[in-house]
Amino acid sequence: MNSIKSFSDHAQCGRLEVHLVGGFSDDRQLSQKLTHQLLSEFDRQEDDIHLVTLCVTELNDREEKENHFPIIYGIAVNIKTAEIYRASFQDRGPEEQLRAARTLAGGPMISIYDAETEQLRIGPYSWTPFPHVDFWLQQDDKQILENLSTSPLAEPPHFVEHIRSTLMFLKKYPSPTNTLFPGNKALLYKKNEDGLWEKISSPGS
Repeated sequence: MNSIKSFSDHAQCGRLEVHLVGGFSDDRQLSQKLTHQLLSEFDRQEDDIHLVTLCVTELNDREEKENHFPIIYGIAVNIKTAEIYRASFQDRGPEEQLRAARTLAGGPMISIYDAETEQLRIGPYSWTPFPHVDFWLQQDDKQILENLSTSPLAEPPHFVEHIRSTLMFLKKYPSPTNTLFPGNKALLYKKNEDGLWEKISSPGS
């Protein structure tokens, strides 16, 4: 909220709008809990917030052979027209394995995009060696899917391959601070004229 408001201090009109999309009627009801937490948090804000789109839990659920799946897995926003549309992403951005390793190692959700500088700021991160990494790498696809996913039946096709490559990354870099972040500095990326992410030097490096 603070990040959004910092870009509209000068605005004389307009309103804060929220679009919530995601989750489904999963067996553990994790989506319902997360949706409730998000709505409660927005309700606690002092600002007047307008809920424009709500496509969550049972509103984003389809049933097939008594199993539940999300209807929409991902969305994108056209920032010029404000159009929201369904999307899937072949390119998941710079340092995908590094970012995935941090998440699998228990790192909390964070934003890596700095709208003011229009840069991605990745790290520096630290984690402890992933427990029993060799054991998990020896497991078959079914075991990985059932034990390392919150919703095994609803995962996209690339899930297991993604987890395996992330485990390999964690095995290769059990302690990333010095090896992946020289001088303990963030990795910075900015889009070039072709719209592709390009690595840039950190300040003072």
